Amino acid sequence: TRRQMSLNSDMSAQMSERFNVSGALLVKLFGRPGDEASAFSDRAAQVRDVGVSMAMANRWFFTALTLVASLATAITYGLGGNLVITGVLTLGTLLALVGLLAQLYGPLTALSNVRVDVMTALVSFERVFEVLDLPPMVRDAPDARELKDGPLEVRFEKVGFRYPTAEQVSLASLESIAREESTQAGADVLDGVDFTVAAGTMTAIVGPSGAGKTTISALVTRLYDVTEGAVRVGGDDVRELALGSLRGSVGVVTQDAHLFHDTIRANLAYASPGATDEQLLEACAAAQIGDLIAALPDGLGTVVGDRGYRLSGGEKQRIALARLLLKAPRVLILDEATAHLDSESEAAVQRALDQALQGRTAIVIAHRLSTVRRAQQIIVLVDGRIVERGTHEDLLAAGGAYADLYRTQFDTDESR
Repeated sequence: TRRQMSLNSDMSAQMSERFNVSGALLVKLFGRPGDEASAFSDRAAQVRDVGVSMAMANRWFFTALTLVASLATAITYGLGGNLVITGVLTLGTLLALVGLLAQLYGPLTALSNVRVDVMTALVSFERVFEVLDLPPMVRDAPDARELKDGPLEVRFEKVGFRYPTAEQVSLASLESIAREESTQAGADVLDGVDFTVAAGTMTAIVGPSGAGKTTISALVTRLYDVTEGAVRVGGDDVRELALGSLRGSVGVVTQDAHLFHDTIRANLAYASPGATDEQLLEACAAAQIGDLIAALPDGLGTVVGDRGYRLSGGEKQRIALARLLLKAPRVLILDEATAHLDSESEAAVQRALDQALQGRTAIVIAHRLSTVRRAQQIIVLVDGRIVERGTHEDLLAAGGAYADLYRTQFDTDESR
């Protein structure tokens, strides 16, 4: 029982950490779903084996008790009947003895209630299998191909997109509820979005909250498929590329850097399992976090805590950047990577970003316009549509939406 509880605890810990929203996104973006599925299968198999062993032991115990009780009754009637015939026992004494033996049947019968527990478990498994049987919304095409070598261009061609409705992604047992909530088709998040990020250049995407900026990141990594148009990476439609090849070549840093409850070494090596400590430290130095790690008593062996709670926001972001550098992606997407940092942390992260962006195709999604001035192209997205594009200087001179955002932001900063 103790072993089963321990195995269940390990499996639950992996599920809650690796398969929650942030953890599952990280697993997908680093192309590690196969590894995680294998690790989970191993743990689940151990739990299954222990459970089967316990069930068999309980069944043998129940059978043995039943057999002993039956033999005891038969022996009692046989010997007792003979003693009654010879006058050693009275009939009343024999019946009393048989009645006492009958009291043993109650506890034995209670064991049959185990079947009820099994049936309850089967109901739970039905829900689990509902989830497992959900068809994936994104999968490799039968003739999916690998990305070509060299620098990669990213191109959006008249892209339209709407997120799936609740009915489309709900479990069979919840279809009626989802149908009530999905009274109309999902609203368009992107509409006619068309732009090109040349290989080795940086394009910034700015705009108000809810404009569809993060959706662009999800479409490049093919977390979803476009509703209209096409997204091309290296000239190939992402729907025609192998997911492992695409996500292995695209790196993403979000505003909420997810770290596993493990050591710094393990979190960094997630991007490159075979990396040496020297390579890990080189990536940390490039991400402006090397001095901090060197000052820690356990260095790379320091446990960061659940979701990295032992580190500050800036430290978590720089470790996430170091992890990304170890992945060495050819396309880099920074989604609000400095959104919630103080000025000092933002400056350190910005220096790390400058290092990471060198020679890579980059899409920078930002609210803070100070981080996008050096972009070769700035795209202003409002309500899922491109309303402006150009360089920082050109857009300021045009006096449009970008200039309004810029003035609003920097007037607010100066008034603080």
